Amino acid sequence: MAFTLPDLPYSHDALAEGGMSRETLEFHHDKHHKAYVDKLNELVQGTEWEGKSLEDIVKGTYQPGAVAQNGIFNNASQHWNHTQFWEMMTPKPGAMPSELEAAIKDSFGSVEDFKKKFTEAGVGQFGSGWAWLVKDSDGGLKITKTENGVNPLCFGQTALLGCDVWEHSYYIDFRNARPKYLENFLDRLVNWENVASRL
Repeated sequence: MAFTLPDLPYSHDALAEGGMSRETLEFHHDKHHKAYVDKLNELVQGTEWEGKSLEDIVKGTYQPGAVAQNGIFNNASQHWNHTQFWEMMTPKPGAMPSELEAAIKDSFGSVEDFKKKFTEAGVGQFGSGWAWLVKDSDGGLKITKTENGVNPLCFGQTALLGCDVWEHSYYIDFRNARPKYLENFLDRLVNWENVASRL
């Protein structure tokens, strides 16, 4: 069965008040994400990965330590990453659920320190990539960053929150100000209920 582009869980202009414009979502979801899905379907056709789950493809095609990953991995991982990313945002962000807040304070000292370290990870990712809050295999929370499309699945981790720091995610709304984009993401766009549900 072919992979399909998931619908956004909100309208294209729903996040505009929170700092992510309709234009960004039209380019990011409708063009960039769609291109990953289309290319993935093309690349897996006739291979051992045809018919496999997206997670199995990501984990099975990742090459640890490789400077560049193969095409199937790149497109599968970016399809997975973006599918999570849309769900991790909401037009109506609410308070952080108490269970998540307690886990974050236990791991990072405070919510403010967590946001600071998460932003630093995203800003410190040279070139394209992602910043993540993950639950590690030992159950502890960690902040990580990955290059290009590499994601927590590759390391046996559970992705709780991910922020895309490829330029196409922020350049329309924030130009080259990646730190402001990350701060805005954490303060105005994150669906903390969704993040908590991943614990």
